[in-house]
Amino acid sequence: MSIRIAVALCTLIFLTQARAETIPMTPSPAALHDLAPTGMLRAAINLGNPVLARSGADGPAGVSVDLARALAQKLGVPVAFVTFPGAGAVSGSAGSGTWDICFLAIDPKRAEGIAFTAPYVLIAGSYLVPAASPIRAPEVVDRDGVRVSVGRGSAYDLFLTRALRHATLVRAATSAEAVTAFARDGLDVAAGVHQPLSAYAAAHPEVRLLPGHFMEIPQAMGLPVGRDAGAAYLADFLTQAKADGFVARSLEANGQDPGLAAP
Repeated sequence: MSIRIAVALCTLIFLTQARAETIPMTPSPAALHDLAPTGMLRAAINLGNPVLARSGADGPAGVSVDLARALAQKLGVPVAFVTFPGAGAVSGSAGSGTWDICFLAIDPKRAEGIAFTAPYVLIAGSYLVPAASPIRAPEVVDRDGVRVSVGRGSAYDLFLTRALRHATLVRAATSAEAVTAFARDGLDVAAGVHQPLSAYAAAHPEVRLLPGHFMEIPQAMGLPVGRDAGAAYLADFLTQAKADGFVARSLEANGQDPGLAAP
């Protein structure tokens, strides 16, 4: 590495850290109204992605939940969790007024109603196939007659709807149910988040995970469009949460790979 490149990298790191340390975390009245219009931060939590959130005896837990709590603390308001079984149900309720912030994968279709931050977690989308399947690589999936099980409204459903030209998508209500349908109905492929598919394959020798992945899923925080002051505050909040290691620490504390934290 040349001295010029090294200096440039050091400068970039310094500026990023300085930016994170100088983010004003006292919200303006407009930002507070955008993020907690009822006096409470209502956070939509997708329980369909175990990397981000899971149900527990004491309520939801996971990195999404930790971020929501930290944001509520910064805002000086209580937090309430509005749980959903899948991502499609969260994005489909963006205009309902039932939640103030959400945690979803960035997608152009969703962005019509949701203003997203930068990603806080990057997750791979993978394929699961029967052990005896002739399909050996992700690029072979898009063939005539191949049936791909997917959770309705999930990031991979939206992506594969645009990307696949020959294979047929078979949609289940949630991503977990898509794996159940794949096994029950003898479908050719199940598409979903890498980690739960990998765990399923480890417990079921009759299936296997294809190597590589078909997409990278950038998970972000978001709020309904039109709340510009809240969106700016939320973007700054997440910048700081990534820069000071909060996201990576939360992932690790919740049993996930801290390396999934977005840079």
